[in-house]
This record gives sequence, C-alpha cells and structure tokens, in this order.
Amino acid sequence: MAAIGSAVGLGNVWRFPYIAYTNGGGAFLIPYFVALFTAGIPLLILEFSFGHWSRHGAPGAFKKIGKKWEWVGWWSALVPMVIVAYYVVVMAWCFSYMIYALDLRWGMNAEHFFLTNFLGVTSGPLDIGGLRIPVLLSLMIMWFWVFIILYKGVRRIGKVVLITVPLPWILLIILTIRGVTLPGAATGISYYLTPNFARLTDVNVWLAAYGQVFFSLGIGQGIMITYASYLKKKSDISNNAIITAFADTGTSFLAGFAVFSVVGYLAVSQGIGVDQLAIVGPSLAFITYPTAISLFPFAVALFGILFYVALLTFGIDSAFSMIEPMTTGVQNKWKITKEKATALICLAGFLASLLFATGSGLYWLDIIDHFISSFGLVLVGLVECLILAWAFRVAVFRENANKTSDILIGRWWDMLIKYVVPCILTFLLLAAVYDNIMKPYVQPWWVVILGIIPCCVIVILAFVFMKLKGKKEATDE
Repeated sequence: MAAIGSAVGLGNVWRFPYIAYTNGGGAFLIPYFVALFTAGIPLLILEFSFGHWSRHGAPGAFKKIGKKWEWVGWWSALVPMVIVAYYVVVMAWCFSYMIYALDLRWGMNAEHFFLTNFLGVTSGPLDIGGLRIPVLLSLMIMWFWVFIILYKGVRRIGKVVLITVPLPWILLIILTIRGVTLPGAATGISYYLTPNFARLTDVNVWLAAYGQVFFSLGIGQGIMITYASYLKKKSDISNNAIITAFADTGTSFLAGFAVFSVVGYLAVSQGIGVDQLAIVGPSLAFITYPTAISLFPFAVALFGILFYVALLTFGIDSAFSMIEPMTTGVQNKWKITKEKATALICLAGFLASLLFATGSGLYWLDIIDHFISSFGLVLVGLVECLILAWAFRVAVFRENANKTSDILIGRWWDMLIKYVVPCILTFLLLAAVYDNIMKPYVQPWWVVILGIIPCCVIVILAFVFMKLKGKKEATDE
C-alpha cells in the first residue's frame, strides 16, 4: 500500500495528462507502455528484490554490495530530495486552492488569479521577486504535515496509507463520473485519446515516456529499495512490483478521463477547440480546471474542493516516500533517532522549497523538473542497472525474488537488466543531450546550465556523504 501510495501521486493527475497531450495524445501510450514493460516493471522488481535482500535503505544497500558503491545509494536518495522541494510546493498550491474553492476566489479569470494574484510571477527565472505569503503559509503547513507522518517511522506510514491510498481513488472516480457527464466531455476525451503517430519519431516523446515512468513509479529514487527493506522475508516480490506498476498506470489513465472530460466541457463552453486551450504544466490543474469548475451548473464549490482534496491525498504519500530514503540513510549511517533525522531532512527540504515559493518559483519548477525527471532519474536508473548487473550478480536478485513470488521470472529478466534497459536508456540520454544542445529547453541558452547545476550538486553531495564517517565506522576505527 505504501509503495502504491508512493507511485500514485500528483504526477498521475496533473503531469501525465498534459505530457500525453503534448506528446502525441493516444500515440504517447505506445512509448509509455514500451517504457513500462522494458524498464518500469523490470527495474521495480529489481529494486524490490534489492531492498528485500539487503534489508537496508538505498545507501546501506549499495554499500552492502561494495563500499565503493555507497555513493550511488546516496545519489538515488538525494534525487527525490530535489524533487520533493518543488513537489511539496505544488501541494501547497493545492491546499490554498482547496480553501479558495469555497468561494471560487479565482473568479472567471483563473489565469490572472493564478499567475498574478497568487504566484506573482516575475519576468524570468533570475528575477526572483519576494516570497509569496499565501504560498509560504501553505508550504509550512504541508511540511509540518509530512513531518508528523514521518517522524514515528514506518508503522505510522502504514496506518496513514490505509486512508490516503483508497480515498483519492474514490474522489477521482467521482470526478471522472461528473466529468464524462458534462456537455462536450467527448470532445476532450477524443483529443486525449486520438493518436498523432507522427510524434513517435521524436526522441523527446520517448524520453518523456521513460521519464514519466521513472518519475511516477519512483524508480531510481531509492524509495522502493527503502520500502522493500521493511518487507517480511516471505513477501511476494514480483507480484507486489507488478501490482504497484499497474495501479500507477491505471490511475494515470483514469486521471486523463477526469481531466480531459472537463477540458472538453470548457472548450465547448467557450466555443473554441481543445487545442486552443493553454494546457501546459501546472496550468492544467490551476488554470484550466478552475475555469471549468466555475462553469459547472451545480455544486460548484463541492467539486472544486473534491478536486484539490484528491490532489492533496494523492500527493502526500509520494511526498513522504521521497523523504524516507534520505531519512533512513542518515539515521542508519549516523545512528541518530528517527525523530531527529526526520526533523533535519524536513527542515532542509523546507529551506530548499523557499525558492519555489518566490515570484520566479514557477520558472524554476519547470526548469528543474525537466532536467531532473528527463535526465537525472533516467541516469540514476542506468547506473543502477550497470552496477547491480555488472559489478554484482543480478541473478542473486532474481533468485531472491523467485523464492517468495508466485510469478517467477526467468533468465530473460537478467538479459533485460544487463543489456536491453542500459542500451535503451543510454541511447535516449545521448539523443536527448544532442537535442537539448541543438534546441535548448529554455531561452536564453545559458539558463539551461542553471537547470543542470542541481544534477551536478547531487552527485557531488553523494560522494561527500559516502566519505563522511558514520558513528559506527568512527567507533570501529
């Protein structure tokens, strides 16, 4: 349940639909499912089995196969710490909008309210602007909420997910039913599912598919390794991984219907085509959807509140799962209490989040999300494959999974991890680097360097954490 809660998050509701929309609509599902079966599920089984076998979080798990590989564990634990810095900010936006939905404070000009009144968006990423008080207050509440859930450890997480995993699904089903009964819903759904096969020749579409799979499933983030380390010795590894993957994929697909049925209703209400609506990034959840909600014929505030409550409950499980690998790593290396480790990590996360609570926060969120999800996660997954398959015996993890699993995996899985996945990820990374050099993601071109810096800092910090002496290591010496 915790693994499903981690995989199913905000990315399913506000990230998957717009990525599908901007990358070929229904055609995007082809590279997405290819990514799911060639990398997503195989790597999920690998991380589940690795964590279950090692009985450690990511840093300790990699250290167990060789001290020189401990930095990879810290690397994978630090990546989600960067993601959670802006992820919790999006949750803070949801919290504010849940309150704003009571009186539809965004009015009939949701775009102006979101960008100007709420975020106070500046002229560019280097024009930082001041802290936005509504965002800051909501951000403090969100980080406190995350800390309260995490500081007592995995037992409290187990109790929380019994509520926060099924509740958003129930809310999403309600929103989907409401959406598909709206006039014009079929127009939006058709746009969502109609394939543009010409986009399949674009390497960025394939990179987006692999990036979304990695981002959504939590692969390459140390999350599943950490959660699997808590599993009982007889837990079914392969079945858990497959269930988690399909629960995540099914939620994303369902969210597309919930979102694009409302998008179609909005387009028909305004007498324009779906392609004329601004459906990019966070605007889908904070401009397009609020505008449509304002036009609902009845129970307007109720459906507005339900939408943002659903986003919050989707997001909270993913948020604390991103922090857990780092907390577990710090706790195990320096032998401090769970409460102290959680407090330190949450404080660091809150301070990092402040950049995204400024007037330039929206720019930084877009830039860093692009480079972390499209390059950082895929690169960690590649390195993880190479180390576990070539510096260690990947068959060990297959045998460990098969000991307790109903669904047995064969040697074909070894071939996927050793050859197929590394080749696919290497090709995609090289092609994406070339494409981003030729056509920079943002302008001016040198701003791209600012997006790459966090990726480099993560690797440097990983080596620093590895070199620092833990309490037990210092005592042994």
